[in-house]
Amino acid sequence: MNPIPYGRQHITEADIAAVVETLQSDFLTQGPKVAEFEQAFARYVGARYAVACANGTAALHLCSLALGVSQESRVITTPITFVASANGVRYCGGQVEFSDIDPDTALLDVEKVRELIESKPKGYYSGIIPVDFAGNPVNLEPFRQLADEHGLWLVEDAAHSPGGYFIDSQGEKQHCGNGNYADLAIFSFHPVKHIATGEGGMVTTNSEELYQKLLLYRTHGITRDPALMEKNHGGWYMEMQELGYNYRIPDMLCALGLSQLSRAEEGLERRRAIANVYDEAFAGVAGIQTLTTTPEALHGEKTGHAYHLYVIRVPERKGLYDYLREHHIFAQVHYIPAHTMPYYRSLGYKKGDFPAAEHYYAECLSLPMYPTLTETEQAFVIKKVKEFVQQ
Repeated sequence: MNPIPYGRQHITEADIAAVVETLQSDFLTQGPKVAEFEQAFARYVGARYAVACANGTAALHLCSLALGVSQESRVITTPITFVASANGVRYCGGQVEFSDIDPDTALLDVEKVRELIESKPKGYYSGIIPVDFAGNPVNLEPFRQLADEHGLWLVEDAAHSPGGYFIDSQGEKQHCGNGNYADLAIFSFHPVKHIATGEGGMVTTNSEELYQKLLLYRTHGITRDPALMEKNHGGWYMEMQELGYNYRIPDMLCALGLSQLSRAEEGLERRRAIANVYDEAFAGVAGIQTLTTTPEALHGEKTGHAYHLYVIRVPERKGLYDYLREHHIFAQVHYIPAHTMPYYRSLGYKKGDFPAAEHYYAECLSLPMYPTLTETEQAFVIKKVKEFVQQ
């Protein structure tokens, strides 16, 4: 059997044709496909505005810039995430404070965040960045309530969850990135994500003020909009109004993103079907624990998990990791707790600070999860996982 990775992009002939068409057009970098992709993605998640950018990390940095993060800012996030969730704050000189996870879901625990906030004087913290880890949407409603109580902003790191949703207290579906609870949300279009552009990212928001700031910071802090300039000398004229960055995304990558977006729901349906097979296979198997979704909401409907990852927990994670690799199954670990990284340890964090996150990390393993995973390949993965834990 061919090697089975934990994730894989799915590029179709339609994707290739879309990119070739753009390559043959007049635009490679900033052209009409950028705005077209932004508008289509905003409609997909239900937000008013979307700003495409170079990658998910750039999207996180743009959020911090737009929200005015500075050396005086203190921002709370989870240690179980890719380090970019925290790094965007550090790029602006802000201070990152981690808070522990719910051990059942591996999501940021809102009650632990509340305890942290209430342990400090009013105004001590600036914002919160919950992460939709593995594609399981954070219920943002209690986070929004907590943020409003303390005057904080809220950024949803939805890199794992395009198409995902949770059910709010009114029984309404709240799609990840729709801006109804978070001030800003970010997405990633890395090859193993739901929508692949090679590299690419998106920020969504319902705030026109934040939207205009994102546009400015994405392109060197430069505007060509006469309505925003101090003066206008002619069609060539532009103004650099802030110190921005070159975080633009090329037209040809947006053409690929548009093509991928057109079948996003098909891919999401397949991911959920794969997850159901895993769930059934591992139910009741001693030595295997699966992560739970956000608790059931009204009418018995569960959250709309987007399944970027399918994570299991096993006591002998390293042994299972090696055993699967021996059989050409390349599972992965998500994530090394951010606070244990040398950089964040240099800022004062240490092992033992967040027991739930560290216990999770000691046991977690991400199994193959991507739409083109075949039934035969998945059956082989399940067989080898069970062989190891039952030996």
